[in-house]
Amino acid sequence: MGSSDRLAIVTGTSSGIGAALATALLADDWTVVGMARRDAGIEHPLYSHIAVDLGDIDGLKRVAVNDLRPLATDARWERVALVNNAAISGGKHGLEGTDPDELAHLLIVNTVSPIYLMGFIAGTVLPAVALRIVNISSGAAVRAFPGLGDYCTSKAALRMAGMVMAAEFESDKRPGGLRTNAAVFSYEPGVVDTPMQTASRSKSLEEFPWGQPFKDFKEQGLLEQPEDVIGEVTEFISGDGQDAFVERRFGG
Repeated sequence: MGSSDRLAIVTGTSSGIGAALATALLADDWTVVGMARRDAGIEHPLYSHIAVDLGDIDGLKRVAVNDLRPLATDARWERVALVNNAAISGGKHGLEGTDPDELAHLLIVNTVSPIYLMGFIAGTVLPAVALRIVNISSGAAVRAFPGLGDYCTSKAALRMAGMVMAAEFESDKRPGGLRTNAAVFSYEPGVVDTPMQTASRSKSLEEFPWGQPFKDFKEQGLLEQPEDVIGEVTEFISGDGQDAFVERRFGG
């Protein structure tokens, strides 16, 4: 790994927004650690990859202790960012068809693991280091979409957890005291051309009765490209003076 004074830990760098963000940060001389099940195919001296399944809590905890802790406490960092980007889309069969095992797995990937990583990084990064946490959110976190109840629930919970984390940063009751120069960004990137969108529009309407909008997004050219929606993320993690919790959607 090369040398820089800013570290970004990004989940889901093997495709989509995660891959685009990692590429942009590397071009701006960030050190980037990608976390995904599959290799990201990124060749850069400032990039390293951790193969991990965010659905495997025990495996994630091992990675956190063995890999992330020694890295995050390195004295060279002036700024550390965590971007919780990885997520899965759910069963798309309506809440009446909920499979509890499937739901539990989705919540682990989309909610439990990102919340764990937020807490772990916030409690590990040295107090004097600027800390930025980004949770890639969705309109589904604040609006009810038929057929997406599991996904909506997971994103709504992560959004609230980010708000709570920001409130804890500002609380004098926090163990260790106030966490200054720390902020959380909940960001809705809009409708982006990612593998999740492809999977959503690939189902028949018999399989996913509420799936027509996903087909329309593609047919009507409404999908944004991943590299076009990440600017607000790079600006946030590089910037100062933000409120402890910030929430935005691409395009306003």
